[in-house]
Amino acid sequence: MSHISFDYSGLPEKLYPFTETRNLLDIRVGILTLREKWQLFLPGFMNGEESADDIRISANVLPSRQLADLIMTGRFDESGKSPLLKKIEYPWHIFELNDFAIREDYEILTANRISEVIPETVQVSRSTRIFIEEGAELAHCVLNAEPGPIYIGKEAKVMEGAYIRGPFALGEGGLVKMGAKIYGATTIGPYSVAGGEIKNVVMFGYSNKGHDGYLGDSVIGEWCNLGAGTSNSNVSNTGLGGSGRPWYWQSISCWALTVVYPFSCRYCN
Repeated sequence: MSHISFDYSGLPEKLYPFTETRNLLDIRVGILTLREKWQLFLPGFMNGEESADDIRISANVLPSRQLADLIMTGRFDESGKSPLLKKIEYPWHIFELNDFAIREDYEILTANRISEVIPETVQVSRSTRIFIEEGAELAHCVLNAEPGPIYIGKEAKVMEGAYIRGPFALGEGGLVKMGAKIYGATTIGPYSVAGGEIKNVVMFGYSNKGHDGYLGDSVIGEWCNLGAGTSNSNVSNTGLGGSGRPWYWQSISCWALTVVYPFSCRYCN
């Protein structure tokens, strides 16, 4: 049986700073990391010693059901020219592809499974596109799954007064605080805290944005903390576009990168 081997040529440099502290396959896009997706989509293809018969895939390819089907049936084109291939070439592709990734992950994680019961105090739209894992707590919040699916992980908590629009994913042990306003496509990774206003954000895990302030079109890595009132701009601060110039900020706990090209976005690693 053939197995998958990954080509990392030139990729870590393009996905800096996230690849400074993790393997590229451990980047989270959607509900799962790339590694977790491959293990779910193709469980038998991720094990074993490398051989000449291996299927060679660029490590930044975003796994999907269609791609997995091509690989299992021997129809995958290793030249990398397939129109089905979606790749994370640069950090901003993480949030640009998050809508697609949440929908793909939602389908495979919830297939043939039954969600926990949605509490009576929760106001919902399109309940059939909402999946709640065991141990999650929700009360007096609003979940709108009309724009896309909503996934609430194990032992996660959504507090009173929170407004959430899909596509949205809250990882295991995650917390959405009171009065939060969250737009899709947003992922709050495992054991992370979300508060204030958030749009199209990916938080890898173990990070906090627990206070008021706006965060949009951004990627937050692990073990980052955004203080009260922290906000970012997802358009050029000059209103003019431009050729793009990155701004770096480093602390003991995390990396941040803002790029104006022609928008501003923040990355914490």
